[in-house]
Amino acid sequence: MIGGLFIYNHKGEVLISRIYRDDIGRNAVDAFRVNVIHARQQVRSPVSNIARTSFFHIKRGNIWVAAVTKQNVNATMVFEFLNKLVIIMQSYFGKISEENVKNNFVLIYELLDEILDFGYPQNSDTGVLKTFITQTGIKTQSREETSQITSQVTGQIGWRREGIKYRRNELFLDVLEYVNLLMSPQGQVLSAHVAGKIVMKSYLSGMPECKFGINDKITMDNKTKHGTDSTSRASIAIDDCQFHQCVKLSKFESDHAISFIPPDGEFELMRYRTTKDINLPFRLIPLVREVGKTKMEVKVVVKSNFKPSLIGQKIEVRIPTPPHTCGVQLLCMKGKAKFKASENAIVWKIKRMGGMKESQLSAEIELMPNEKKKWTRPPISMNFEVPFAPSGFKVRYLKVFEPKLNYSDHDTIKWVRYIGRSGLYETRC
Repeated sequence: MIGGLFIYNHKGEVLISRIYRDDIGRNAVDAFRVNVIHARQQVRSPVSNIARTSFFHIKRGNIWVAAVTKQNVNATMVFEFLNKLVIIMQSYFGKISEENVKNNFVLIYELLDEILDFGYPQNSDTGVLKTFITQTGIKTQSREETSQITSQVTGQIGWRREGIKYRRNELFLDVLEYVNLLMSPQGQVLSAHVAGKIVMKSYLSGMPECKFGINDKITMDNKTKHGTDSTSRASIAIDDCQFHQCVKLSKFESDHAISFIPPDGEFELMRYRTTKDINLPFRLIPLVREVGKTKMEVKVVVKSNFKPSLIGQKIEVRIPTPPHTCGVQLLCMKGKAKFKASENAIVWKIKRMGGMKESQLSAEIELMPNEKKKWTRPPISMNFEVPFAPSGFKVRYLKVFEPKLNYSDHDTIKWVRYIGRSGLYETRC
């Protein structure tokens, strides 16, 4: 695991030094300074191997943070820890600078003692650390506070403290999906997938347990077999998913219900990815015609493929133009279109567009004579936002239980919102 951790300034001077293993000596400090910080050529790789010792480093402003080891460790885990260390320091004293590191070196050593034990990363949750480490040092705690801290450090619920109270219990849930598409000029889908995430804002008193159900295929098929769901609802096939640490994975594997005790405030509950039965919100139909060597005609039709009662917003179509374009004449039915010579593109913006509608843009592009290599047309890209989940993702139920404070699911105000946005949404022309 991590043998030592060093923090340098831009001159290579050591500001913080902590060695966890006997196989790392003080000469490792000089090796990194000479071969990385003071190297003649800029070191691009974040991992450097010097004399059978591996140095993993990140740079924030004029500060270098380096982890050193002689073992074959998981590089991703080391970088995750280094970035987490930077986030923790920022939460305590703001900007990572030489002056701040020097002024708070006692605090940094206290933090390193808590989050690294013999080179193994420990609890690095900022909220938990702040309950017993302050900028002036460790507080003298009463017996009750000490037992509370111990349960948070060693217990299962380190992401939420006890004693939270709100006058009104509310739960906000946002389903955010990003549609990625590559379509041929003839309208054939070459590749498409949806990357989604569920962001939750929790303002609940006590230690509530939440249950959350989705319309994935495994759950819906099981309900149909047992006859518990008489209504025929559309289900989606989730290819892979990732949960926040608060989710009880054993319950998800057994009955496919997402059960969890939420952190207080905003957090990301879940990420998922799906590739089947995607409802593509918009379709682009491009038509490009070259008139000789000095003129090109472009016609682009945008069609919305969702319910007429819904409205798409922030629509932007980006049509590439050749580098040797000297003039563009534009005509669009809706919105505003502008030729941006610095970006070699026509940018067409539409504020709002209803479902099952279409709009058209026509452009005449004048070209300078060019004998060089023929221009290969980049795809037309599109940005948008729609008020539904293109994958068909639905929240079937969201329940809250808190027996200790005597408030039930009916006393909780719950809000669910679906937002679909463009990822890399392209159509070849």
